[in-house]
Amino acid sequence: MAMVTRFNSISSRKLSNALTLLTSNKSMVATSDYGEFHKMVKRYILTSVLGSNAQKRYRGLRDTMIKNIVNVLHSEIKNNPQNAVNLREPFKAELFRLSLTEALGKDVESVYVEELGQEMSKKEIFNVLVMDPMMGALEVDWRDFFPYLRWVPNRSMEMKVQRIVARKTAVTRALINEQKKRIALGEEINCYLDFLLSENTLTEEQLTTLIWEAIIEASDTTLVTTEWAMYELARHPKCQDRLYHEIREVCGSEMVMEEHLPQLPYLNAVFHETLRKYSPAPIVPLRYAHEDTQLGGYDIPAGTPIAINLYACNMNQKDWDDPEEWKPERFLSSNFEPMDLYKTMAFGAGKRVCAGSLQAMLISCTAIGRFVQEFEWRLKEGEEDDIDTVQLTTHKLQPLHAYITTRAMDHSGLQSS
Repeated sequence: MAMVTRFNSISSRKLSNALTLLTSNKSMVATSDYGEFHKMVKRYILTSVLGSNAQKRYRGLRDTMIKNIVNVLHSEIKNNPQNAVNLREPFKAELFRLSLTEALGKDVESVYVEELGQEMSKKEIFNVLVMDPMMGALEVDWRDFFPYLRWVPNRSMEMKVQRIVARKTAVTRALINEQKKRIALGEEINCYLDFLLSENTLTEEQLTTLIWEAIIEASDTTLVTTEWAMYELARHPKCQDRLYHEIREVCGSEMVMEEHLPQLPYLNAVFHETLRKYSPAPIVPLRYAHEDTQLGGYDIPAGTPIAINLYACNMNQKDWDDPEEWKPERFLSSNFEPMDLYKTMAFGAGKRVCAGSLQAMLISCTAIGRFVQEFEWRLKEGEEDDIDTVQLTTHKLQPLHAYITTRAMDHSGLQSS
């Protein structure tokens, strides 16, 4: 596989002009060129936030997050039993709460941004840090396609993206300064900001960009995968029933928790099949060959940009039977290990594999399991063919709206069939 066997030759990122501005010229883990800086900051985020030991520390936060979402859904159907529920809103809010706590040590309801001269609500913070940059990353600069004309100004595009960058930098800096005040008072909270400040190896721009990265990446792709999984389960009642009965058989009177995941092969199959059909990043961010190499028998000269089309790979009929169909059963064969995160390459591969893959799997699989364990799902009329996407990742264009009913409870507290 090219990302593994030719890693040393194709490990550097090729960013669009918009992404270069948004990432402070590659000052974050996901976009930095492979080298000493990349290895250092990837070690930082794995140690503090996303690695296996860090995931153990944040286990309670994830449990509370899923409990809160389930409680919101119960409240929705209690107060409005005839209405379809919108899964995206409570899931998005809880993911953002989790990402802020991991990055900064606490949830934030509002912050005064001195550079902008205004108090910002949590919703405004989310828009500035997550939604606006995601849309800004899609800005097309014709100079990306004609690099020999890079000297020609493109003021409208640059001003639009620079405004997004200025606002997200100002808000991130304000959040960091608030937490620095906490640290100055002697409070010690084991979060990413504390860790980065203790290392004392980063410029202010790098620190700000890395904190922003931790917030935006935790707030987006996990939502994408979970929402598409629930869309497909609501669309395929037999698959939903099969998953529900697997959960009952394995968990008994207990609620689905992370420790159950290795024992739930069909739940893992649902997760991986959703990643295959709706890969959050359908095209791996461009790389370029920084030395002459070979790929697939072709000579690739240094400087050549390389795009890896995950969507095409995961829809290739040579590798997948009926690739247009959503069939979790394909991942139950002996060819796949239940906890193998890289079978669809949705998290990349090789040394540049996504640092957040473990957290994404733990949150998404546990959430899907609990949602099916607690509720029976069916799509709202007209949702069946609503598969349009938007943004840099494969966001469902319209939020999932589904009718849910609470499964009957037995005396132990678990739903009975």
